[in-house]
Amino acid sequence: MIRIPIHSAWLQSVMRFFSQAKSFLGRVFSFLSHDIGIDLGTANTLVFVKDKGIVLHEPSVVAIYSQSRKVRAVGAEAKRMLGRTPGSIVALRPMKDGVIADFEVTEAMLRYFIKKASKVMEFIPPRVVIAVPSGITEVERRAVKESAIRAGARDVLLLQEPTAAAIGVGLPIDEPTANMIVDIGGGTTEVAILSLNGIVFSKSIRVGGDELDNAIIDYIKKKYGLIIGERTAEEIKISIGSAAPLEEELSMKIKGRDSLICLPKTLSIHSAEIREAMQDPLALIIDSIRSALEFCPPELSADLVDRGIILAGGGSMIRRLDHLLRDATGLPVIPSEDPLRAVANGTGTVLQDLGLWLNE
Repeated sequence: MIRIPIHSAWLQSVMRFFSQAKSFLGRVFSFLSHDIGIDLGTANTLVFVKDKGIVLHEPSVVAIYSQSRKVRAVGAEAKRMLGRTPGSIVALRPMKDGVIADFEVTEAMLRYFIKKASKVMEFIPPRVVIAVPSGITEVERRAVKESAIRAGARDVLLLQEPTAAAIGVGLPIDEPTANMIVDIGGGTTEVAILSLNGIVFSKSIRVGGDELDNAIIDYIKKKYGLIIGERTAEEIKISIGSAAPLEEELSMKIKGRDSLICLPKTLSIHSAEIREAMQDPLALIIDSIRSALEFCPPELSADLVDRGIILAGGGSMIRRLDHLLRDATGLPVIPSEDPLRAVANGTGTVLQDLGLWLNE
């Protein structure tokens, strides 16, 4: 056998060439593709495209054919089908409690959103930042990452939701002071205290907007014998729901099916009743906040007396929730200006220096 001597200088030159080529191709790909950030929520998915902002905000709902499991519709179109489909079509939410409940359907949903957001140079896959709950398991993290890769992502960075939300609302998390964020989403509530670009303490509970909706459904069925759907419960929550007493209580008429005679029925309900219906899920959120404050180091606790608690997420938009939390904790509670977009805006900020985050 003939042996060809390999000189170290020659080998180093070859390795340097390939390294430079890889770096050059990386820059070319970054220039031609659109890096995107995804707030993959239980209720809604938001997509942020680098240098463009949030380009997509749609419900996390997919309609599929029952037998073939082929996708019929995704997003807003699919949500309109909830509770209204024939037997051959099923409209469902592939995310539950902030994590993947249906791997195949989630992959199809991600592929749809990524393709819709990356219309230019589609043959070069984008790098993707996905916000995930801080309390998910390693198996669940891997499932999200694999779904994104299979859906067309080139590289995937998983960013904890409380970090993304804190960045998105503009908290100075790089400073040596306490920043507390409470992000109430559709499936989870994330409570975190951050300092020096790290999470000092976090608690993730699988209670969010969906649990509030279910509480309203159960309450109305138990008290009035009226069966309502998810969409009606969400409408009630948004229209007249409140976490603390209102100066002027609200009311609305709702329609559903009588559980005894199985016929359509209309009745009027009041905001005080809905407040009573939601008290158990809200109590769990309060307990998680108190738990975070209990484990917070004394020096950082002192910061929170002045800086308070920042609210983010769609669930934080319930009327007078800040008053309820202020009474429960004794701390200032400040709703963010754009709670629905906080996490997505946070992924967008990370996209500005994605290479650094991917190498961490």
